[in-house]
Amino acid sequence: MTSFQKFLKNIFGSKKETPINYNQLIRQHLKILKKLQTKSGLFLASNSNVKTGYDKAWLRDNFYECIAFEVLNDWSTVKRTYGAILEVFKKHEYKIDYAILKKPEYTHQYIHARYNPETFDEFWEEWGNKQNDSIGCILFKIGELESVKKIKILEDENDYRIVQKLVDYLSTLEYWHDPDSGMWEENQEIHASSVGACLAGLKMIRNVGGIKVSGELIKKGEEVLNRLLPRESQKKFVDLALLSLIWPYNVVDKKQGDEILKNVEYHLVRKRGVIRYKGDHYYNKNSDNFSEEAEWTFGFSWLALIYEMLGKVNKAESFMKREMKDTTKEGIPELYFSNSDKYNENTPLGWSESLFITALYYINKKRMKEE
Repeated sequence: MTSFQKFLKNIFGSKKETPINYNQLIRQHLKILKKLQTKSGLFLASNSNVKTGYDKAWLRDNFYECIAFEVLNDWSTVKRTYGAILEVFKKHEYKIDYAILKKPEYTHQYIHARYNPETFDEFWEEWGNKQNDSIGCILFKIGELESVKKIKILEDENDYRIVQKLVDYLSTLEYWHDPDSGMWEENQEIHASSVGACLAGLKMIRNVGGIKVSGELIKKGEEVLNRLLPRESQKKFVDLALLSLIWPYNVVDKKQGDEILKNVEYHLVRKRGVIRYKGDHYYNKNSDNFSEEAEWTFGFSWLALIYEMLGKVNKAESFMKREMKDTTKEGIPELYFSNSDKYNENTPLGWSESLFITALYYINKKRMKEE
């Protein structure tokens, strides 16, 4: 029996196994996650030797990968990562300036979502670079760290200047009705998850002194988001990305959140993870790319976090139990192929590791303190 299986039995009621040291398990996965951090402070999406392109640094992935360090009060890692992200934006400030003056016409004119983790250069191959949520999530976290958690991220006038330009960039884009490629970097639509990320980012960053956000930017985002929900987009009724509107962004009311959860659970939850949406072609096991959508591991941790936040401990533990079965000796994979025990080569996925650590921490805070 592996240490993971022993831990699982300990969490869910077995009295026969020797108790597993919870802090040790956290350290084990934190060590895996830390290996993905580069000298610059940015995190890779997965191992540096993968051939899938996941040896790059995504803005969105760094946002989620850093959450584990945040909940464990490792502020030096958090500050180092966000300091590097600000340097990325400064390096490409000329491009942001151009986009503020004139709304981009082509995808390469948008702020890119992924970078070389050492040089901070953009990658210029064909890609779904229109990802407004990647800007929203960075504004959200900087705003939250500065105004709520009192962690200093903006160190000088250059930092404030570039953050203000990110706000102005979303304004020029008119993010509330700007079709983008969304969290999954695919077809351009107006995505509820992207509008919600930008809305959350603007609402949070306006609490930081020196950053100006017009009320109209907030109002227009709220109006469009409420019209879109509970759908993700015109083409997608339900999408895993909608969970972000509940956590971490908290931009939906109880009724909207309950409906999102109901739809995700009913339509998307599978044996080894949560599919992103019906008809997803990415790593679809069927040769016709139909009906055998890949099962994403972090979906279980995400649901566990939300149910813990809602005070539904049994449901949170149920999803955590399922997530435990997804662990491998290399870490937690990006996904499993439909209805199988085969996982893809993006293992470990930094995003999955971070949400796993975060979910374990919140669900077992009392147990951790007792160890």
